[in-house]
Amino acid sequence: MSVAARAETAHLSDAAIVEAYLTASMIPDPDAAAAYMAPGTVITFTGGREFDHPRGPTGFNAKRYRWVKKKMDRFDVCPGDGETVVYSVGTLYGEWKDGTPFEGNRYVDRFVVRNGKITKMDVWNDSAERILVQRGIDA
Repeated sequence: MSVAARAETAHLSDAAIVEAYLTASMIPDPDAAAAYMAPGTVITFTGGREFDHPRGPTGFNAKRYRWVKKKMDRFDVCPGDGETVVYSVGTLYGEWKDGTPFEGNRYVDRFVVRNGKITKMDVWNDSAERILVQRGIDA
C-alpha cells in the first residue's frame, strides 16, 4: 500500500474501512480490497470456505453469479477491547449464471477490525436457499 493510501485509511472509521473494502470487492478489484486487510486475514465464506485474499471470494462468486453487488443497508459497530466488530447488513442483487436477475437476497458480513485493518471476515447469505427454490427443492 502506498504512503498516501496508508494515510487515507488512517483517518477512516472502522465502518468506513469495511465499506471501502466492500466497495472495492464489488468492482471487483480484489487487490484494492486487500489493501484494507492485515496480513494473515482469514475470510470465511458461505459454506465454511476459507480464503486468505479477496481473490478467493471473487473467484467463488464468478462460479455462482454472472455478476453480484451488495446493497449495503447499514453497518452495526461493536467496539471492543483493542478491536471493533463491524456487521454489514443488506441484500445482494445481480444475475445468476443463467442470466436470471435477482434482488433482495439477504446477507450479513461480520468483520473484525484492529489498528485500522480488517483481520477477519465472515460471510453469510441466502443464495443457497434461493438456488434450492430455483430447482424446486423444498428443504
